[in-house]
Amino acid sequence: MKNLTLWTALITPMHRDGSIHFEDLEHLAKRQDEAGVGILLAGSTGEGLALADDEKKQIVEFVAGLNLSVPVMVGVGGFNHTKQAKWITYCNHLDVDAFLLVTPLYAKPGVKGQIAWFRHLLDVSNKPCMLYNIPSRTGMKMSPDVLVELNDHKNLWALKEASGSVSDFKTFRKSSPWLPLFSGDDALMPDFAIEGGKGLVSVASNIWPEATKLYVEKCLSGDTDSLFPVWPDAIKALFSAANPIPAKRLLNETGVISEIALRLPLIEDDLTSEESLLKADQEIKNWYKTNSK
Repeated sequence: MKNLTLWTALITPMHRDGSIHFEDLEHLAKRQDEAGVGILLAGSTGEGLALADDEKKQIVEFVAGLNLSVPVMVGVGGFNHTKQAKWITYCNHLDVDAFLLVTPLYAKPGVKGQIAWFRHLLDVSNKPCMLYNIPSRTGMKMSPDVLVELNDHKNLWALKEASGSVSDFKTFRKSSPWLPLFSGDDALMPDFAIEGGKGLVSVASNIWPEATKLYVEKCLSGDTDSLFPVWPDAIKALFSAANPIPAKRLLNETGVISEIALRLPLIEDDLTSEESLLKADQEIKNWYKTNSK
């Protein structure tokens, strides 16, 4: 698992009535397995905070029961510490491989509060944990001191950095050079790779698992000439509305999932056009065909 360079923040497919579409979920998970890409369940792309606890349990149990060859990571995010600890305790007993621990939402704790939050969740876990810095969603930045203070914790494995800032990435890299850092932004993978990044937790790989894997390999090797402008344009289209609205639309348009269903406050009507998505899909397929030879 520690040598894996690409994880897919998997969408949660649903029926029109909002219930989980398990047939599509199996298909999505097996696509990632065939591509050799790790799977993250119940993250922000998976609308994790909009899912009921029982639904999250069903999703994790279902995917864990598919006996995939790739590792499975489970998202842990919110602001109720007791609830997060209980969720980790529950998943500890399932056949999953890791946890993604998000900075606490809304409360905006100081450095000591952040350290205490993560330390307790790491203590509860019996699996490797990737911490997750995403201030655009949580309302706060993770302090680099968190990683410094927790550097000797046996369950601290990696950091997913999604601040959208190369400067912040470099700060984390300087403060914790021993810790593998993953980009949480598809578009910034080339920049983060230059600064020592080890991989990507991706939205794009929902649609293009093999192509995104090659994209990451090229970024890590420094072979980036062919990426521009194909990949920046495709990623821009993929985030033309709130994630995962465009991803679900394109997966439906290409026949990978049966329905486009989201949980409020996300709504399909916020995506006003699919033209750029369909163009991106064709361009990425052409790019992969050319560059995978």
